[in-house]
Amino acid sequence: MDSAFSHYLVPKIEKMSESDVSALLSGMHCVKEELPLIELSDPGLVGTEVAPGDVIKIHRDIGGIKDVYYRVVTED
Repeated sequence: MDSAFSHYLVPKIEKMSESDVSALLSGMHCVKEELPLIELSDPGLVGTEVAPGDVIKIHRDIGGIKDVYYRVVTED
């Protein structure tokens, strides 16, 4: 992966497994279509092996504050 993606301000992105997605949606009492979207062409997804319909987990740690976000990958 490009060294730009290892910069401390670039969040860690991981593709979620189907079982993890099911657990997430069950815990949030929602369906996949209600999650925010991210386009496949988003620069943050460069080098990842995701496809439209996948759910990704974004880990941000800035200034000691850790946050987790979820997005559904869509076509451009």
